[in-house]
Amino acid sequence: MQFVPEDSPLIREMAVAALTLALLQPGNAATSAATLDGYSPAHATAERDWETKFRALPDPKNLRDTMQRLSARPHHVGSPYDKDNAEWMLSRFKEFGFDAQIETFYVLFPTPKERVVELLEPTHFAAKLQEPPLEIDPTSQQTAEQLPTYNAYSKDGDVTGPLVYVNYGIREDYEQLERMGVSVKGAIVIARYGGAWRGIKPKVAAEHGAIGCLIYSDPKDDGYFEGQYFPSGPFRPSQGVQRGSVMDTDYPGDPLTPGVGATKDAKRLDITEAKTITTIPVLPISYGDAQPLLAALTGQVVPESWRGALPLTYHVGPGPAKVHLVVKSNWDIKPIYDVIAKIAGNEVPEQWVIRGNHHDAWVNGAEDPVSGMSAVLEEARSLGELLKQGWKPKRTIIYCAWDGEEPGLLGSTEWVEEHGAELNQHAVVYINSDSNSRGFLFASGSHTLEHMVNSVARDVQDPETKLSVQRRAQLRRIGRAQKPDDREEARGTDLRIGALGDGSDYAPFLDHAGVAALNIGFGGESDGGIYHSIYDDFYWYTHFGDTEFVYERALSQLGGTMIMRVADADLLPFDPSASADTVKRYVGELKTELKEKQDKAKERNREIEEGVYTASADPQKKYIAPGKEQVPPYLNFAPLENGVEAYLLAAKRYKTAVSKLADHDPTVWDSPELKAINLQLIQTERTFMTTEGLKERPWFKHQIYAPGAYTGYGVKTIPAVREMMEEDKWADADAGSVIAGGVLMKQAALVDSMAAELEKLAGNTPPATQTARKHKKAEEGQVSGR
Repeated sequence: MQFVPEDSPLIREMAVAALTLALLQPGNAATSAATLDGYSPAHATAERDWETKFRALPDPKNLRDTMQRLSARPHHVGSPYDKDNAEWMLSRFKEFGFDAQIETFYVLFPTPKERVVELLEPTHFAAKLQEPPLEIDPTSQQTAEQLPTYNAYSKDGDVTGPLVYVNYGIREDYEQLERMGVSVKGAIVIARYGGAWRGIKPKVAAEHGAIGCLIYSDPKDDGYFEGQYFPSGPFRPSQGVQRGSVMDTDYPGDPLTPGVGATKDAKRLDITEAKTITTIPVLPISYGDAQPLLAALTGQVVPESWRGALPLTYHVGPGPAKVHLVVKSNWDIKPIYDVIAKIAGNEVPEQWVIRGNHHDAWVNGAEDPVSGMSAVLEEARSLGELLKQGWKPKRTIIYCAWDGEEPGLLGSTEWVEEHGAELNQHAVVYINSDSNSRGFLFASGSHTLEHMVNSVARDVQDPETKLSVQRRAQLRRIGRAQKPDDREEARGTDLRIGALGDGSDYAPFLDHAGVAALNIGFGGESDGGIYHSIYDDFYWYTHFGDTEFVYERALSQLGGTMIMRVADADLLPFDPSASADTVKRYVGELKTELKEKQDKAKERNREIEEGVYTASADPQKKYIAPGKEQVPPYLNFAPLENGVEAYLLAAKRYKTAVSKLADHDPTVWDSPELKAINLQLIQTERTFMTTEGLKERPWFKHQIYAPGAYTGYGVKTIPAVREMMEEDKWADADAGSVIAGGVLMKQAALVDSMAAELEKLAGNTPPATQTARKHKKAEEGQVSGR
């Protein structure tokens, strides 16, 4: 090795090069320190400094301690520890420097009174309907405080009938049953979890004449087929059961006060008038309890894709299995406790940046939801530390710990309905999280926020790879892409975020109130099968979830940085171009789907005429060939196409106008005109709404995103067209095209007007370099007219 003196030029050059390389590494907050989207050059450096200080504050030990405290006992709606947790979090927010309070709502929350599942024929078997406590897992032994295994908002019933296996119990499965000549009319169906949200299963079963529904967890989906089961591994044991709500999602929130806040004095419907309670009784069971029931079935062997991993031959039935099902509940009004904590904005306190996670669980809920709630509390603590150091957010920040999410987004929905007028006037954005664990970044939401998500994600380091969490997620997407075009798209500057349907507390903000929303978290490397069971607890999480709590810290860093980035921005970091490009893709998908439906119907009808189905069927098995179907007509997509093209042009104009701001006089960034543009940006998500909402689900008012009526959690984009196409309601689909095209034209007009204001603002203000030169000449007496 050659000796080089410490003060030589080579050493200095090497040091500069090393520093430069370090600053350019993904995840380093110093990257591009001179610029920051939405910030003037004068404010960008200070913002990055504060964000860097913030990301150093979240502590894995605090996160572990918080999880252990919140998940120490079962804390479902109406339980003593649910209230205790709310009061503890209230005290913590106040310690952090927030102005905090609890808002209480009163909601219908049924709990089980009687549950029976028994096989009557050909032999007798009584289901245990009980998850056994484990000696190694301390909180699993808190049996007196645990909610029994049940599905909330199931109709009461006492029914007996033949059993039929329906796979996942979605509409496509019933089409297969029809071709097999199997009816579920008067039967009790047994469906496995998966394929769609659990509440869809009794809904579709009832539509086909079933009188009851059982839902079980097959080991192929989250049990021993996937890996070692608990407590030796993370997956569901044989007696593990997934609790959960089966409330119809057409009206989230309290079933007795649809559309209004469920305060103590709220007028309530009679329970029999509630539209969201199932029409048949339904109960979840373990695969240990399901196995004797499925083994008793005969009839046709199921298609290969219907087969689970139990050691038996899967038959459809009916016969000879006959089942007795009893579900009876206590239909009580229970209080729920939303913890609402605020930091008042220093400059524009009337604009609200909102962050939330729910705190209630079906049992102890370490993963769902405490992993997310712990991270949110640690964010709040870290922001409180910044307040002590002199940081003052420009906008008001509101942190929310929602209650009643598990039964049906109760706490967030009631709060949104109660404060709807205020949210319309003040809310800028809502950022949600829920479960969190070791793995990759996931983010979905309003595509106007896509660029901001990527920008922040580049500043947060992945704990395992030391890449930025954005880069790691991007590389994973490239590796998983099946098509060359998908790989090239994944290599783009920004990673596309997903669209939001339902399933957590973002839904009332986005779908009902028109507040731009995000859902964020990490996962994918600690899969398990303890969802909504007694085994979702501190023991499981500290052995299989995020054992070092480093992804808990990463979620705190990510969520808190996003909140700061929006709260402190000079120009709100909304990007219409990402939104317009995404909506264009949705319109293209609709056209492709229509063409595929037309081609499929034509081919199916031709094959029926040719006798393909009859000839292909086994003559010794019952089979009913499908009937001919109407070929879908051509639809008028012109309103959508015109709307999206106008939106694209306006968004491009806006992006160009914004790019010119950084080169202009700093006074632009603090001008009344820019403040007015911020008010318009807040309205961009509202512009996607209609007062009437979706035709068959008026609570959902957003015309670009909505959960599917038959998917539950899964999103349906441009739902007024897409869902009507899926239902073969062609006139309604045409009408939906006009409605969605109309909101796109309104959006285009709004964005275009903002672009015009920005151009005017920039055009009337000389670039900063010219201004500086002019000032210098003025000092020298060289300006003409002096």
